[in-house]
Amino acid sequence: MTNPKGPLTLDDIADQRAYERERDAFRREVIAAKRLRRVSVGPFVTLTFENRLTMRFQVQEMARAEKMTSDEQIEHELEVYNQLLPGQGELSATLFLELTDEQQLRTWLPRLVGIEWSAELHLGAGATEVIPSIAEAGHQSSLTRQTETSAVHYVRFRLTEDQIDAFSAGPVRLAVSHPEYREGLPGVELGDACRTELLSDLRPG
Repeated sequence: MTNPKGPLTLDDIADQRAYERERDAFRREVIAAKRLRRVSVGPFVTLTFENRLTMRFQVQEMARAEKMTSDEQIEHELEVYNQLLPGQGELSATLFLELTDEQQLRTWLPRLVGIEWSAELHLGAGATEVIPSIAEAGHQSSLTRQTETSAVHYVRFRLTEDQIDAFSAGPVRLAVSHPEYREGLPGVELGDACRTELLSDLRPG
């Protein structure tokens, strides 16, 4: 890729014929990365930590599905997905509620209002640092219902240099402290491979 650290640009997005030639290998690369970047907390909540690789995949797949050919169409998608990239000292994640049937949706979406503010990183053996999630403002402004949540949210975690050091040293747990989701505490410890992968977002290069 021509722009390995900053926001995605048109130069990062292959045209349709070129993408078809690389798609199978690229999908395998993204699936392997997401395996390290996907963390489930309890039965319903999963966070996938995003980076340039995963966001490029989203744009390429959207362009492929919608048969986008113009620069203007691609630039619109880039504008949307670049907002989800982690900034300096940040982790950015898509939070999914893994609700698989209509009954679960009716039961849990009203109960889990505010879930996007409830994910937490617990740093250190005694959880001496707790870093709460911050909901992505643009996505939040598009949610019109106040009495039930969405099944997908975009969140980020902002860490200081000292907190990044603590993240690097471990242990780190990902938890969900929502009062209606008791399965979210004490959370799940991130494996070494996951932590190493996410450190590449916190300290790119």
